[in-house]
Amino acid sequence: MYQVAWQRILALQSGVGIYSVAAIVAAFMLGLGAGSYGGGTLSVRLSPRAALFAFAVVELAIGAFGAISGWLYYDVLYLRASWLYTPLWRAALVHLGALLPPTFLMGMSLPLLARATVLDSRTAGRTLGVLYGINLLGAALGAALAPWVLIRLYGIRGATLGAAALSLFAGATGLVAGTRGGSEWPAMTRPAPGGGSSDHDTRAFRSWVVLYALGGFCALSLEVVWFRLLDVALKSNAFTFGTLLCVYLLGSALGCLTAAARADRVARPLPVFLALQCGLIAYAALVVVLVVWLPSDTPVLRWYHEYWAGSLHVRVYDRNTWPGTLRLYALLPLILFGPPTFLMGASFPLLQRAAQDDPATAGRKVGFLQAANIAGCVAGSLAIGLAALGHIGTTGALRVILGGGIVFAVLGLATGWRRSFAGAALVLLILAAAVPGEGRLWMRLLGRVESAGVVNEDATGVAAVAEMSSGGHGVFVNGKHHSTIPFGGTHTRLGAAPAIVHPAPQDVAIIGLGSGDTAWASACRPETRSVTVFEISGGQPGLLAEFAARTRYPPLVSFLGDPRVRILVEDGRRALQSSAAQYDVIEADALWPSVAYSGNLYSEEFFSMCARRLKPGGLVCTWAPTPRIYSTFVTVMPYVIGLGDRQVLVGSNEPLDVDLPAWRVRLDSPEVRAYLGDEGVASTDWMLERLQALHRSGRREPERDRNRDLFPRDEFNSPP
Repeated sequence: MYQVAWQRILALQSGVGIYSVAAIVAAFMLGLGAGSYGGGTLSVRLSPRAALFAFAVVELAIGAFGAISGWLYYDVLYLRASWLYTPLWRAALVHLGALLPPTFLMGMSLPLLARATVLDSRTAGRTLGVLYGINLLGAALGAALAPWVLIRLYGIRGATLGAAALSLFAGATGLVAGTRGGSEWPAMTRPAPGGGSSDHDTRAFRSWVVLYALGGFCALSLEVVWFRLLDVALKSNAFTFGTLLCVYLLGSALGCLTAAARADRVARPLPVFLALQCGLIAYAALVVVLVVWLPSDTPVLRWYHEYWAGSLHVRVYDRNTWPGTLRLYALLPLILFGPPTFLMGASFPLLQRAAQDDPATAGRKVGFLQAANIAGCVAGSLAIGLAALGHIGTTGALRVILGGGIVFAVLGLATGWRRSFAGAALVLLILAAAVPGEGRLWMRLLGRVESAGVVNEDATGVAAVAEMSSGGHGVFVNGKHHSTIPFGGTHTRLGAAPAIVHPAPQDVAIIGLGSGDTAWASACRPETRSVTVFEISGGQPGLLAEFAARTRYPPLVSFLGDPRVRILVEDGRRALQSSAAQYDVIEADALWPSVAYSGNLYSEEFFSMCARRLKPGGLVCTWAPTPRIYSTFVTVMPYVIGLGDRQVLVGSNEPLDVDLPAWRVRLDSPEVRAYLGDEGVASTDWMLERLQALHRSGRREPERDRNRDLFPRDEFNSPP
């Protein structure tokens, strides 16, 4: 619950780009790893009872921090110290400093509980497997509750307070448990010199540390790949990340609990552990191979193919969408990575069965192993998420992970199971050869054949231009349909209308590139000297350039070659906040209010920030597809008009001169008509003609009818 909520808050500070999110995740995990190591070191100095008390104190401290975390991360660090988050390297250090205290404490909890509960090394695998499995079950439940219930109903502050209450309850329960039992608690024991292990055992433990680190590298590398696949397949919305975490943790929990019941009977944990790693990597690749190469009308796959081919996404919690929601958010993740995560979880009790030989050092060994695993996880997430995806794509990254599986198979040859591991290595090699190319994979997840479009994938996401069944081409980013080529319709009107309303729009800022339609139309006035476009998907400018080179579509070619246009790959909201630049027109390109992080561009705080970046007489423009966006906008902007029957809202800090005849003169000027074409002029005129004056004279809409940074109601489809 903390991870889902805190990541959302911290992304406001440094942006929602891949490098910012990677810095947040790395800081979170580094804190966990350091805490695991620290908790393991501390545990050998404590008796089991003292370790339980220490666990209780740690949980109480986590709860206390969680209770103030919303205030600290948002009200203090974001609202009052936003300057700390520029440049990104400094933002990464601030994230690490902000997350280190609570995550260090979180990392300490498992080693301390291990010291409190492992009383016999012969049953350590079962004891620790059950303990860790229950912990993972709680984590899975929290990952699901955070987006699906708590943030949706109570906002991000409510989610952090809910998590804090549970942490405090866990701490209080630990205190109560520690005071009970009396003489039943075992006396303090000290590990024998050298940790109670021979030199051979010490070398064996170090080998397990290395193996578990490699396992963590592969596990988090797979999670990065799975998130990329799921993000595109689900057409990216606010529930994707929590759903992935939930299924990932649930599979691990079930595997851990299942294996814990049998761990003590496994005579040779090493070959079984290696076999599990080979199996989970092979399954992960096999599912991707089958999804891409099976015919699109294959049972089960047929429904998904039809969904991927459509331009709309399932709006969760809407009436009659539950069947599709269950297919997308339950069945698909379970098929994609349910079995692999089960095998990941099953590895933990075997690891403990092999490594534990003294109850006095149980906490230390658990802590060291977890620290090594987390270090591997951080390395995997950075190597795959930042490096591999940007250079070799998702399919190339999957082949790298298959190479890791082959390493496990080669190591298994020395265990005596030569035939089995030789076969595993062969299977992994075959799967590596069968993994499809980048174009074929992403076109399949867009419901199309490879020849039907162009794909450009990098670390920031998957951008594609694909043929539409209705004609023309659609632009997709991470599976979401943004806009179309040829230009026209809503996006042309959205860009051109505020440019016509403003008397002389010299400097324009557009958040979101899409097909380029909105930004292109915003430059229709000859008075305009600069159009700055902020786009978070790094592959999109290159994608449009490649498409323009192939098709020579005149408006797109002229837009990309226009010296007034500057396209910057960065988070637009963060760029506006960190810069002192001012604009005549600021506009966010049309974005479905239910997609991930859309709440950052439809919140009261965002519109207020835009208002502060306006020149005198400047305009803020937004698409307003929901009543909450309307209420939020008119609460912030003192002067507002609605265009196109209130589809588009235009606001200003000064009174707006509503002069339709003057607007039409500008629209019908030879320069504008030559730029937009007759169809673009007619479309924009239709929007201007359907105007409504919406000045609210200081009225504030009710809180429940507005979107806020920490309560993005539209994004999570919160009830009224």
